[in-house]
Amino acid sequence: MLIDVHPENPQPRMINRLVDCLRTGGVIIYPTDTVYGMGCDIFQQKAIEKICLIKGIDPRKALFSFLCSGLSDITNYTRSISNPVFRAIRSAIPGPYTFILPAGKLTPRILKAKRNTIGVRVPGNEICKLLVKELGHPILSTSLPQSGDYPFSDPHLIDAEFGNRVDIIVNGGVGGLIPSTVVDCTGEEPAVIRQGLGAWES
Repeated sequence: MLIDVHPENPQPRMINRLVDCLRTGGVIIYPTDTVYGMGCDIFQQKAIEKICLIKGIDPRKALFSFLCSGLSDITNYTRSISNPVFRAIRSAIPGPYTFILPAGKLTPRILKAKRNTIGVRVPGNEICKLLVKELGHPILSTSLPQSGDYPFSDPHLIDAEFGNRVDIIVNGGVGGLIPSTVVDCTGEEPAVIRQGLGAWES
């Protein structure tokens, strides 16, 4: 099902509809400040398993990202953040970055990668911001499976490809083609492991 949500002033009734879908175990596709993503409530295991089935991945080996509302979410679901890393993240959010951090106790076990890490994002997208705020905790975020060389950016094409496999697809306008920059913060110094839209300076 494709629904239209205003990208700059999301309609509250549409946000509530999406939040209700997430809370009841639904899977949605939505725009971010980079590419369109697929996600669900991090506490809905069946929805997580459905996403893994759609993507053809093993949940025990995948590195998932969380869409967070801000630093409070990040610190709640991760652990052992040094002061330099904390300051670096604070200066970069919201923005097109995914930070790899040690998973905290509140992170559901199914979402902890083999290295016991997760990715966290605070995107600069109004739809994402309101979704996380109204849900009250992070949303799982992962890229869409690709059938070509470029990410799906047109929500109508996304609907044609995935409309019968997910519950709701958000039409928040044409998405980007460049994913987030991934910064590994598990070592002594933050290190870029994928250069994306965000221009990272150590």
